[in-house]
Amino acid sequence: MKNFTLATLCALCFALALGCATDKSADVNPNSQTGTGGSMARFAIVGDVLYCVLPDKLQVYNIATSTNPVSAKTIPLTVGLETIFPYKNALFIGANAGMYIFDNQQPDSPVLLSSYFHVQSCDPVVVQGNYAYVTLRGGSGCRRMATASTLDVVDVTDLKSPKLINSQTMESPYGLGVSGEQLFVCEGDRGMKIFDIKDPKQPQLKHVIGDIKAYDVIPTSKSLIVTGDGGLVQYGLQDSGKLEVLSKLAIEL
Repeated sequence: MKNFTLATLCALCFALALGCATDKSADVNPNSQTGTGGSMARFAIVGDVLYCVLPDKLQVYNIATSTNPVSAKTIPLTVGLETIFPYKNALFIGANAGMYIFDNQQPDSPVLLSSYFHVQSCDPVVVQGNYAYVTLRGGSGCRRMATASTLDVVDVTDLKSPKLINSQTMESPYGLGVSGEQLFVCEGDRGMKIFDIKDPKQPQLKHVIGDIKAYDVIPTSKSLIVTGDGGLVQYGLQDSGKLEVLSKLAIEL
């Protein structure tokens, strides 16, 4: 668990740095996201604002002056907050009992629009277009009430009224990532599953990569950054669905 936590944090820091250094094509409006974090990230940066997800609240900081971050807003929520995923002018907060959606047109003052609740489980979320993809992991490892593990598709066309439209059984899902017509779902020691989402409402399993340990994934335009027990690995994705190792960052405790 320590290796997993450290690897996830390293991946997040690496991705944010990579985004800051190389993302020249991002929108230049004040709400454009700086870098890309994994689905299990507990913090994110949008413009000059840093968001930190604490167990029972969302903490917002103004970091226009990087050497002097200023607390801009504290938003109390229910206990069990886990992840944050910025997308366009919205924030999606994963919690062990559901998902919170915030209007983020004013980055230093997000406004809660709606909540989507489910049985208690571990709950990372990613978004593309009008659909949010949520993995729910049951079992004792989450210390939650859920016994089943699923991949849920939630229609967020109307951010004020999210609707579950599809759910399929998984083994033990952790983090996930989405890029174009592919959805990547990490299954821990069981590897990673790649879904075809040409129809975003109906993910179709395309490939199973069983020879890696995957806890979170960050898709880029040319590769996948995957975290696992051994650290961080960057893969090139071939058309056949096979992964080619491009680089490794080993982490040992």
